[in-house]
Amino acid sequence: MDSPAVVKTDRAARNAQRLTVAEPSGRSSVRLSIFWRLALSSLAIIIVVAGVNFYALSQLRQLTALSTELVSYHYPSIDTAKRLLANLYAQLGSEKKYLAVRDPAFVRDFAEEVDQFRQILATLQEQESAPDGQKLLKEVDRLHQEYLDLFRGEADRQTRPDAGYEGRRDAFIARMTDAFDAYVVLHEARANALVIDSRARSARAEIITQQLVIAVVLLGLGLAGLATYSILYPLRRVQEHIRQIGQGTFGRSVNVEAPSDLRELVDTVNWMGKKLQELDDMKAEFLAHVSHELRTPLASIREGTQLLLDEIPGPVSKEQRETLRIIKHSSERLIRLISTLLDLSKMEAGMMDYQIVPTDLLRLAETSVDKVRLLAEGNRIQILTEAPSGRVWVPADGAQIEQVLDNLLSNALKFSSEGATVNLRLHLDVKARVAHVSVADTGPGIPQEDLPHIFERFYQGRAYTKNTLAGSGLGLALAKKVVEAHGGRIWVESDLGKGTTVHFTLPLARRGGPA
Repeated sequence: MDSPAVVKTDRAARNAQRLTVAEPSGRSSVRLSIFWRLALSSLAIIIVVAGVNFYALSQLRQLTALSTELVSYHYPSIDTAKRLLANLYAQLGSEKKYLAVRDPAFVRDFAEEVDQFRQILATLQEQESAPDGQKLLKEVDRLHQEYLDLFRGEADRQTRPDAGYEGRRDAFIARMTDAFDAYVVLHEARANALVIDSRARSARAEIITQQLVIAVVLLGLGLAGLATYSILYPLRRVQEHIRQIGQGTFGRSVNVEAPSDLRELVDTVNWMGKKLQELDDMKAEFLAHVSHELRTPLASIREGTQLLLDEIPGPVSKEQRETLRIIKHSSERLIRLISTLLDLSKMEAGMMDYQIVPTDLLRLAETSVDKVRLLAEGNRIQILTEAPSGRVWVPADGAQIEQVLDNLLSNALKFSSEGATVNLRLHLDVKARVAHVSVADTGPGIPQEDLPHIFERFYQGRAYTKNTLAGSGLGLALAKKVVEAHGGRIWVESDLGKGTTVHFTLPLARRGGPA
């Protein structure tokens, strides 16, 4: 008989291992709080948006400078040149009238026009910044001065104009006209170039601004997603860990990088899991100890009762015999319960020794059916078996697998009403190399909220009928431990009001029979 001290020592070693694994690995790293993560993300987005705005403003400033140059320099220069050209022709008209009639009034008009021409030309020369434009204006200034000298010389003669005068005059006028036309063409070309450059800059700025806006949006989404993930991921890990704790897995600790605000929550959940594991271990140790201490006196009660039933001490009456049978049945039930508790404690402590040999699974199924057949016939429940014709060899501890089948069949009968049917199916999955066993009943079924907990110790669902006998809540917990220790898998499918089916699989033996 196993001593609880051995179980306690092994549990202490496993607890020490759990605590070693649970130490966080990232405490030395710097963790930003949620506030600083959101603040830095927002600051990064603001900086990028400010950069986009700065670029847009710089492009707008350049476009404004180009527009200002067009409005305040090129277009006024073109208009002034055209005014000078009109003034020049006005001078020519006054000059011709004077030479024709020699009226002093035309000389005064000519002088006023010349003064106006010279003033406007001087102003235009001061404003002109381009070397080509200055050269043209200087040429106009020189030609106009020569034209004035030619006119004054001719006006002083008081005779009919020389035959060559008009030719020389017209040559000066034509050359000044050509200079003004060249000046206008020069500024129009530069104005057109500025317009084209302005349009190109505007189009380029629009494209770049659109790209920057898209980049800002993507960056904002990326930073927001990163900040959200860095906050939600630890919370989801903690949520999953709490769900595992709710399912009875206490030993593991969640180890996740989290903001400093959430670190305390993670540590608290880990501490809670550690304390729950300690309580679970204390409960298991207590049950193992109590079971160990009760097993011997219960065995004595059972054997003593059997001696009384065999009338070894002396004869017993009918009423006494019925009482002794009840005592024997109850003691045997308690012994089975205690044995199950001890087996579970051994399995959880990793101290269970399985005698794995090639075993005929079909023979174990038939043996389990024979055990419960009388109980099934008493309740008019039919057990139907569906299995291959030959033997089904699996590497297994026959006694443990037989106990699993006993528990599943007993549960199926317990939850089946009179006249119902229980189906035991066994078939081979050659591709997966497993033997698939299922036990199905037509009982009340299991609610969906109970399904995740049915393999927990002492857990009993709420689907009881008036004929249902209360159980210990250990059968399925033991079955799960045994099946998984054999490398198999066990699960339950249930429809409320239609029945429940328990499935489990075991690996097939590598050969067709015992070694």
